[in-house]
Amino acid sequence: MKVLIVDDEPPARDRLRELLNRLSDYEPCGEAGNGADALRLAASVQPDIVLLDIQMPGLDGLETASRLAGLSHPPAIIFVTAYGDHALAAFDAHAVAYLLKPVRLERLEQALASASRLNRAQLASLAAEPAAASRTHISARLGQRLERIPLADVFYFQADQKYVTVRHRQGRVLIEESLKVLETELGARAVRVHRNALAMAAQVAGLEKALDGGISLVFHGIPDRLEVSRRHLPAIRQFLKEI
Repeated sequence: MKVLIVDDEPPARDRLRELLNRLSDYEPCGEAGNGADALRLAASVQPDIVLLDIQMPGLDGLETASRLAGLSHPPAIIFVTAYGDHALAAFDAHAVAYLLKPVRLERLEQALASASRLNRAQLASLAAEPAAASRTHISARLGQRLERIPLADVFYFQADQKYVTVRHRQGRVLIEESLKVLETELGARAVRVHRNALAMAAQVAGLEKALDGGISLVFHGIPDRLEVSRRHLPAIRQFLKEI
């Protein structure tokens, strides 16, 4: 697999090249110190994978990744950065992995293996789809670790002040995305239950009358109940008639 290294710091490029040379299945095919040079080089050498810094002069890594996705043969993107606060945006840009500096050999090898599993046809499909249709995961930071939760495992989202709780098959995590943004991105895959709650349509089992006379949403496979507001109850009932 051909790997292009993009970082504005020469020592960082040296470190990545040295690590790649220790992995027999991956070959450095070029280096660039900024986004513009990376785009020109990628069009020429057609790398399979790009190791891409985020904070660079001129075109930053996120914009560079967006433009690389528009190539006729888009590469898989692995972000390599000293900063952990760009992870959500990185995965929205369809990054395969997000590595924090200093990069360890075993973490790089894992990320490269993940990138290798994406063939070019899959990558081209990702580049061509709008973000709302192509999003398949929710990303949440747990300390220095990033957890990617498949949307297929998510039951609902519930807002609480500035955070949103994601209830999924393995438990709960907090994210900083708003319900409004999630509702727009997910489209028909989600239904609004309350001003502070959004449910994944595929996980909804039905409605149930609560002891206090209110109506709650019931899910497949979990005991959780979500209060349905009077405002949204007619739409929920119509949705249940159609499934």
